[in-house]
Amino acid sequence: MEKNRKIRCFTTFIILIILIIILLIMNVCIGTVHISFKAAFATLYDHSDRVGRIVWDIRMPRAIAAMILGGALALAGYLLQTFFHNPIAGPFVLGISSGAKMVVALVMVFLLGNAIRVSSLAMIAAAFLGAMLSMGFVLIISRKVSSMSMLVVSGVMIGYICSAVTEFVVTFADDSDIVNLHNWSRGSFSGMTWDSVGVMSIVVGITFIFVFLMSKPLMAYQLGESYAVNLGVNIKRIRVLLVLLSSLLSACIVAFAGPISFVGIAVPHIVKSMLKSTKPIYMIPACFLGGAVFCLFCDLLARMMFAPTELSISTVTAVFGAPVVLFIMIRRSKEKNV
Repeated sequence: MEKNRKIRCFTTFIILIILIIILLIMNVCIGTVHISFKAAFATLYDHSDRVGRIVWDIRMPRAIAAMILGGALALAGYLLQTFFHNPIAGPFVLGISSGAKMVVALVMVFLLGNAIRVSSLAMIAAAFLGAMLSMGFVLIISRKVSSMSMLVVSGVMIGYICSAVTEFVVTFADDSDIVNLHNWSRGSFSGMTWDSVGVMSIVVGITFIFVFLMSKPLMAYQLGESYAVNLGVNIKRIRVLLVLLSSLLSACIVAFAGPISFVGIAVPHIVKSMLKSTKPIYMIPACFLGGAVFCLFCDLLARMMFAPTELSISTVTAVFGAPVVLFIMIRRSKEKNV
């Protein structure tokens, strides 16, 4: 049985890696300017011409950013679902992304309005502050309500409040700031640079390592708090780390790509159904790879579905992610009634 599970997990990882490679090539080659695989591959040696600049200055940073941030978003969703023991917990649904968006909007309007350049780390710090504020409210509410539906509704309400504050800020912003805020707030991987990719790689990479090192304590935590305590797991420390790490991942996503919906909820469940296992040592890397695949695919559709008009990434992720959420809620409802 254990051998079959390991074979299934290994097969799942291979499938996800192959899909990432295929989608990465498609994202680089397909666009308003079609580039053959041979021409794209040739830019590895010389990317000083027009094709090289398109591949290396525009499409490659965008595709890698979609991989990194998509993986981070799925991983953040998995951590939140583990923390709340709630299958539809996620950064977007619980209002954490909206809180990060609100604080980043305030920082952008204030600093850009005063001609102050905003660094990538400052954006992440601002988004992290907003994510922690929203998470704080969600934690307070989670102690007062016991049902899954009430927690989700509360998170949605927090998201609406944060979005209302963001819209209020945009109303009184300068025209140039409004353009930047509008493009960013719709959710998009466009405009990524290699500097941005470098910063997000470091932040997400270090966070991923911390999360992976928590695999064994998380396994015990999933089986129940009393069971984890008997195994010597420090529950308070695990909870704090889950809050901080999921908020940091959410902050990094919002800072660079804006709020992106449903990826954090849908991908962990899709990956779980592929693995047929809930072990964190398998789920953590698989969620990251699954999020990368999901966002690469959705970003390709967002660019090409109505080209040259580009859809927001959240529009496409919602189309594929929302049905998964509905399926989960219906299945949970049936299980309770049985």
